Amino acid sequence: MRILVAGGAGYIGSHTVKRLIEDGFEVTVFDNFSTGRRELLTGGDLIEGDLMDRAALKAAFASRRVEAVMHFASLIRVGESFRNPQKYYRANLISSLNLLEAMLAHDVRRFIFSSSAAVYGLPEQTPIPETHPLRPVNPYGRTKLFVERILVDYDRAYDLRSISLRYFNAAGADPDGELGEMHEPETHLIPNVLFTLLGRRKTLEVFGSDFPTPDGTAVRDYIHVSDLAAAHVLALRRLLDHPESRALNLGSGRGFSVMEIIQRVEEVTGREVPRVSRPRRRGDPPILLASNEEARRLLGWELPLSDIATIIRTAWDWHQK
Repeated sequence: MRILVAGGAGYIGSHTVKRLIEDGFEVTVFDNFSTGRRELLTGGDLIEGDLMDRAALKAAFASRRVEAVMHFASLIRVGESFRNPQKYYRANLISSLNLLEAMLAHDVRRFIFSSSAAVYGLPEQTPIPETHPLRPVNPYGRTKLFVERILVDYDRAYDLRSISLRYFNAAGADPDGELGEMHEPETHLIPNVLFTLLGRRKTLEVFGSDFPTPDGTAVRDYIHVSDLAAAHVLALRRLLDHPESRALNLGSGRGFSVMEIIQRVEEVTGREVPRVSRPRRRGDPPILLASNEEARRLLGWELPLSDIATIIRTAWDWHQK
């Protein structure tokens, strides 16, 4: 079975491509390398193309017997989405519509969508279940929610079945050392802590010290990227065997504050992290913590790598390289 992976040269996409190949799927990566990296491709065949180019998409589907699609290609920086929402609505919505149009034209009706916990907005309960109200507080989160709602309509009208996977904080690196995080610029906490130790940053900026949390810093749910990749393959198998559309949370179910992450990094590396406090960023909730019971129940999903020590150690090994 051939899977087309849009954005397969990115951080999460590349780890999922590796897992798909290990599990016996044939993979075609479709990527324009605007943020993806060629050095993160470990197999499959490659089509270099842009999801905004409908002709390129048509050619890709015409030249391959694609049976399902995974969609990772999107812009992801929350702060930038506030400054330039037009960029985000164009890149994240129009590209998704183009991809879905190409799928329908070639009778491909199984779709795994890379969504986000940002669809929930400020949580009313913790941990957050899939039934929580969907009230995103930034343009990035709204683009993810809009695509989820499009998929509900496409399920009803075209029998296009999908699973939307709402990520919390992907972190860590491939335990084999082949893959890791290579964002430019980097906005995620753990790599930025490590970059400070490696001299790529002078000091770590801690945004917010007055949240209503035990130490005043924001609490987040971190999930190892390889466990995240495994969940995508399990979701695909679920969709193939039980073609029912749904949305699922992907998180560890355990939260760590910014200060706790800094302390754990210092324990793993044996080095002290220089840091400076900054004001809260716009739209940052105090706590984001996933309920992952549905993903565990429906997918048989386990998280063998998502303890915080393994996440930090694999990321540290990767970034030192």
